[in-house]
Amino acid sequence: MVDAHQTFVIVGGGLAGAKAAETLRSEGFTGRVILICDERDHPYERPPLSKGYLLGKEERDSVFVHEPAWYAQAQIELHLGQPAVHLDPEAKTVRLGDGTLIAYDRLLLATGAEPRRLDIPGTGLAGVHHLRRLAHAERLRGVLASLGRDNGHLVIAGAGWIGLEVAAAARSYGAEVTIVEAAPTPLHGVLGPELGGLFADLHREHGVRFHFGARLTEIVGQDGMVLAVRTDDGEEHPAHDVLAAIGAAPRTALADQAGLDLVDRAAGGGIAVDSALRTSDPYIYAAGDVAAAPLTLSEDTPRDTRLRVEHWANALNGGPAAARAMLGQDVSYDRIPYFFSDQYDVGMEYSGYAPPGSYAQVVCRGDVAKREFIAFWLDADGRLLAGMNVNVWDVVEPIQQLIRSGAPLAPGALADPEVPLAALLP
Repeated sequence: MVDAHQTFVIVGGGLAGAKAAETLRSEGFTGRVILICDERDHPYERPPLSKGYLLGKEERDSVFVHEPAWYAQAQIELHLGQPAVHLDPEAKTVRLGDGTLIAYDRLLLATGAEPRRLDIPGTGLAGVHHLRRLAHAERLRGVLASLGRDNGHLVIAGAGWIGLEVAAAARSYGAEVTIVEAAPTPLHGVLGPELGGLFADLHREHGVRFHFGARLTEIVGQDGMVLAVRTDDGEEHPAHDVLAAIGAAPRTALADQAGLDLVDRAAGGGIAVDSALRTSDPYIYAAGDVAAAPLTLSEDTPRDTRLRVEHWANALNGGPAAARAMLGQDVSYDRIPYFFSDQYDVGMEYSGYAPPGSYAQVVCRGDVAKREFIAFWLDADGRLLAGMNVNVWDVVEPIQQLIRSGAPLAPGALADPEVPLAALLP
């Protein structure tokens, strides 16, 4: 039971944390809600940092989840610029960096993730960047504009979603771009070789250079400034700035120190939670990028499958789900993983989970050459694991329904645009 004398604490000032606080109030919770943010900015959304805001198409204020005045109106107690440094589950307290001790009845960890760092010489140079926080995007936006004016060169380590979206933004400013990627195609771990090449071709058409099968070994500089990068195959590429876009690691230090169950890094890492987003401590929950939740695509998904999803939709939906679970409501968080990306004139949405090795074939419907198509990843029994629509819209719902059904599908029918997706449902 929840009453007005209880205190719910949320650690993490991103979308998941802000939406959890909003949901607590909208569901009628009248106790104290305390939101702890280690950044000085109010909670904001991250997609604009590599999309609209970085491109200069959106203003800074557009990234915030709520207007600053909303928190006081909703009686949300904000601790901005104060990281949580210690969690004591036995005493049910959180200690902040300034020594403040906060007691809780229920706690939500929405600590997110942090960019992985390059472990090579030269990373201390002024022109080495990461992109995770609003301050990073503000700095990088100015850098890209400057590179564009001066015909400067940006080298990006990593051809994942962040690397590709920043490459598109950099080219829009006129900067020269080289991407160094260890895999043979962009997005290899997500899309596999069949579709990864499509994004390589898209970026090449816009002047991006790729160097596949290589890793950075050194960033060369002089007087604190970047001059070039070197790779493990002996190549050297000119550079004025470098972006490390080699993935993100879940921020689990607080949970680890508190003795909560974690998922092994080889399996994606994160804080282990059940279907109600509850951790191994019954009074502590986790949501967003840091939570490794049970994955249930269909009845055939192995019961012990866990997945940590670092995308906007997971934070948008996971924060409210955790809040309702904290209130004692019956919650089963089983949303199909979903994400989207915009690069140049190509927009895409991806639903499901089909890492390389898990699927038997990829079937496409539409015109791949024109980049107006849907791709379907099928297992050996013809069941749909994932679908990606590229410049084709309003199909996410039927794609997710087909994934949920777990029914074998005929590749020919999937590939035929004349057959409505809804007609393939059992």
